[in-house]
Amino acid sequence: MGKKSAFAAIVGVPNVGKSSILNALIGQKVSIVSAKPQTTRNRIMGVLTKGETQLVFIDTPGTHEPKTRLGQYMEKSVRSSIASVDACLLVVAAGKNNLKPAEVKLIKSLKTLKVPVILAINKIDLLKDKSVLMRQISEVSSMIDCVAVVPISAKTGDGLEDLLDELKKFAVCEGHFFPEDALTDQPESVLVAEVIREKILRVTREEVPHGVAVHVEKMPEREDGRLMDIDATIYCEKATHKGILIGKHGDMLKEIGSQARAEIENFFGVNVNLQIWVKVKEDWRNRAELLKNFGFDEKALDM
Repeated sequence: MGKKSAFAAIVGVPNVGKSSILNALIGQKVSIVSAKPQTTRNRIMGVLTKGETQLVFIDTPGTHEPKTRLGQYMEKSVRSSIASVDACLLVVAAGKNNLKPAEVKLIKSLKTLKVPVILAINKIDLLKDKSVLMRQISEVSSMIDCVAVVPISAKTGDGLEDLLDELKKFAVCEGHFFPEDALTDQPESVLVAEVIREKILRVTREEVPHGVAVHVEKMPEREDGRLMDIDATIYCEKATHKGILIGKHGDMLKEIGSQARAEIENFFGVNVNLQIWVKVKEDWRNRAELLKNFGFDEKALDM
């Protein structure tokens, strides 16, 4: 039959578990996860190759009403991703009585684009009243025809094989687009930056996270291959945020670095010497040149 491939965009509002689903499907962490909304900022491709079939998942930022140029970039990233896939995985959280306005807007966009939609109802492990599922399915189905509905739990793995079976139906014989051992399209430096940003999201206060960007300045591996030196800079928007990120006696920055280093070492399988600095770039989320430098280039979405 030959090698087959399918591209699927994972879409939904913030905090429904899109990145957790991607990581669970791939079997490896390629997208950062946080309880805070709007964690994912860029399109992140995850690649799963099983035998002759390769599935390429595009994890998109959560749809929301943008308030900054970064937010506008994230919304454009979602639209661009949906426009070029074989199927769309619409994720909603189990147990919600009504769709959010942003979800209604997203579903209308999907209907306009006429892309096949698989509805994934995530977090069923938290659901006490199973009858809620039928109400949710009915509400979405009244707005758009879904080719399949799959209740899942990214946390426990329930339903994920059924979800993969549905996605494989869209694979066509056009070869594989990535090497069979590939997990993601993200450069190593971006993966490292995202790990550091995840740890910031995990340990800092509410007012800091979305005003933070991380840029890896360099990450050469030493000749013996046993140690990788990584220099990274955290950019924040306010001097007060810098103080929070560094913490008293540098304790907060040490904690961020310690958690990030452990995960990076586990991912790459080498010891890591991680050096992190914190700098202030006021209002960087609205400054086009800075956004481009941090990897948020709108022109790249048009390619």
